Amino acid sequence: MRPPQAGDPPFLHKIVARGEAPGRSSHLPGPVVFTNGVFDVLHRGHVTYLAQARALGGSLVVALNTDASARRLGKGPERPLNNERDRAILLAALESVSLVTWFDEDTPLELITDIRPDLLVKGGDYNMAILPETRVVEAYGGRALAIPFVSGYSTTALVDRIRS
Repeated sequence: MRPPQAGDPPFLHKIVARGEAPGRSSHLPGPVVFTNGVFDVLHRGHVTYLAQARALGGSLVVALNTDASARRLGKGPERPLNNERDRAILLAALESVSLVTWFDEDTPLELITDIRPDLLVKGGDYNMAILPETRVVEAYGGRALAIPFVSGYSTTALVDRIRS
């Protein structure tokens, strides 16, 4: 993604390349909260989750699966519906989000290792005790927490409803 230009919306400065994320996140107000996901079709469940995650700290870093990484998750050959740049712009526009970056691996383990957030947050369907990311965060004194989903909201369910 190109650097923000004059006349661009001010929230574009929140979007950073993977390599810049550790340096930029180190200047954010703490505690720094980290979450990740595809966030393909942004909906009420997403924005509620992100606001709850941000409320747990001073800043929220969101790591997006790249398009290639998202496709490997097995949600279907047509997913993600929105490309990684568009998904990043939508997330950056949210007040709760402090920084947006991407990861191309299957998990954000390397990015978490580089950023070293104070708190790792995932959606309620994750068992935090078995995630390798939890072990990494806890090894340097951070915490890991699952936030319950807002029931009734899912990108997959929304896509299925539109198709029918």
